[in-house]
Amino acid sequence: MPASTIVTVHNLAKTFGPDEIFRDVSFQVDDREHVAIVGVNGAGKSTLLRIVANLEFPSQGEVSIARGARVAVLAQESRFDSDRTVREEAHLAFAEALSAMSRMRALEMLMQKASGPALDDLFVEYERLSLHFEVSGGFDVEHRTAEVLTGLGFDSELIEAPVRTLSGGQKTRVALAKALLADPDLLLLDEPTNHLDLGMLEWLEGFLKDWRGAFLVVSHDRFFLDRVTSRTLEISFGRLEDYPAGYGRFLVLRQERLARRRQEYDEQQELIARTEEYIRRYKAGQRAREAKGRQTRLDRLERIARPQEHNALKLHGQAARRSGREVVRTTPLGAGYSESGNERLLVTTTELQVERGDRVAVIGENGSGKSTLLKTIVGQLPAMSGRVEFGTNVKLGYYAQGHEGLPADGTPLSILLDTQPMDEESARTYLGRFLFSGDDVSRPVDALSGGERSRLALACLLVQGANLLVLDEPTNHLDIQARETLEQMLSTYDGTVLLVSHDRYFIDRVSTRVWEINDGALTQYLGNYSDAARQKKGNDGTTNAKINGRERGPAAVPVTRSTSPRFGAESESRMQKRLTSAEREISRFEERLNALDDEIAIAGVDGDHQTLSRLGSEYTEVQTLLEEAYGRWEAVNAELESLATSPT
Repeated sequence: MPASTIVTVHNLAKTFGPDEIFRDVSFQVDDREHVAIVGVNGAGKSTLLRIVANLEFPSQGEVSIARGARVAVLAQESRFDSDRTVREEAHLAFAEALSAMSRMRALEMLMQKASGPALDDLFVEYERLSLHFEVSGGFDVEHRTAEVLTGLGFDSELIEAPVRTLSGGQKTRVALAKALLADPDLLLLDEPTNHLDLGMLEWLEGFLKDWRGAFLVVSHDRFFLDRVTSRTLEISFGRLEDYPAGYGRFLVLRQERLARRRQEYDEQQELIARTEEYIRRYKAGQRAREAKGRQTRLDRLERIARPQEHNALKLHGQAARRSGREVVRTTPLGAGYSESGNERLLVTTTELQVERGDRVAVIGENGSGKSTLLKTIVGQLPAMSGRVEFGTNVKLGYYAQGHEGLPADGTPLSILLDTQPMDEESARTYLGRFLFSGDDVSRPVDALSGGERSRLALACLLVQGANLLVLDEPTNHLDIQARETLEQMLSTYDGTVLLVSHDRYFIDRVSTRVWEINDGALTQYLGNYSDAARQKKGNDGTTNAKINGRERGPAAVPVTRSTSPRFGAESESRMQKRLTSAEREISRFEERLNALDDEIAIAGVDGDHQTLSRLGSEYTEVQTLLEEAYGRWEAVNAELESLATSPT
């Protein structure tokens, strides 16, 4: 049975004054289609979604919603105040069912006093309302409300709190809950992952994967898009490109499409050049008639436009000097803050150690203490217990989540010159790599967008030549293209990185280790986000590994070494050497896989199939070697655990 069309968009255009946002945008979405809208910042993604939602008018074109189709919308910033509790506000999504229930209660009172034909009429109305109540999900109101609110992080206490007392992020989550509970035929979501921690994100992904209706979603969260969508609409240079794939496959298809267009453009340019040369040579000679004919055909030729590509950040992070092998070491650490004279401890750790070349991602729920831990390590907050020590030749660079170091009245040019003295021409050139050009460098910080402030903060950070980058949510306000550029830079950075991020795609591309904060304890994992998730799923929580003298695994408790005479110091020393050797192999193979990812992408763009085949074979070979190295690492860990638990 063919799918029915829920929404049809025809020939849309949108302008703001003299600025054209997009034009000739046409597409349709069928029932049960899950569609992503992507594009650089300012491309018009949210504007397009608002036009489809009838919250904004197009300059041209029309949007048609199927007759009878129900639509629910989540705007990017849902600002509302209400004296209702969170539960009561969520119940508004069931307005039809609750209205029917209220009328049924009134009818029950009337039926107690009525008789004869009047009672019959009341019964008929009651039966109709009862059926409507059931169809509208009235019997599931409390169950569904509790399921969605709990999934979005509202505990039993917060569910009963007045909406007006909530933070902006919590209010946005209430708005998201209402949109989901409305169970519409078409769901329109603008950045639904904002204000969600990892647990909430995973819940939302599961919920939307099973969504029975259609949805259009705007998001910068590539991991999320890959999980929940099967079609991608990209707005690029004012035009809409339609790809029948989720985000990961979309990247490949986009590169292939761009490569084809480059080839077609280049071939046509060669044809034009040859034709023009022929006309130049023979227009006055014996072949003048043929030259004139070619000129006519050339004039009628439909020219292929040069494929456009967005300006990209040009990030080159290079440490000014090499640090010692040990970059950060802590004693057992307590991190928190003081509030109204009361100390609030958020996270406790065992000894932590970060070595040169490590790229550590800190993850956890909102409010778990991730940013507090980073601020404690860099010295912005005092440790509540324990101490932090830096190794030799460590030069620290810190990226604050709220860009507190950027003076509101400063300009990109003045702030950069204050950060790193240089001549103005060099400063302008450097800022150009971060997409600041012309008058942009003289605009005050308080006039910059969130993305522009993020780029300025990165510029000031990287110009210092730090060999330890501590980054608190560096991808906030960056569009997908900028995030990809930052990933590439950090993956090849010759220093050490410690970062907090909610962007799982980013963590997967960058990190070599993961610290997870949960219920006030910190657990360490080898690898990236996906590796950590696999380790958690594959472990029953009763074992713990130790890597480079640092605890890894699902339990944040120390591993105690046995002093059994059956295992001498020499035997344990040999095992530690084997462990270190396996770790080095893992690091080397992972770095090669990252490099191969980039080489494969370039070869795909160039259409070099021979190179693609060779790189694909090498990728498979290195992946096998990496799995074998992990196997050796796990085997040595098992031996060390046996040593740790053997009786004395």
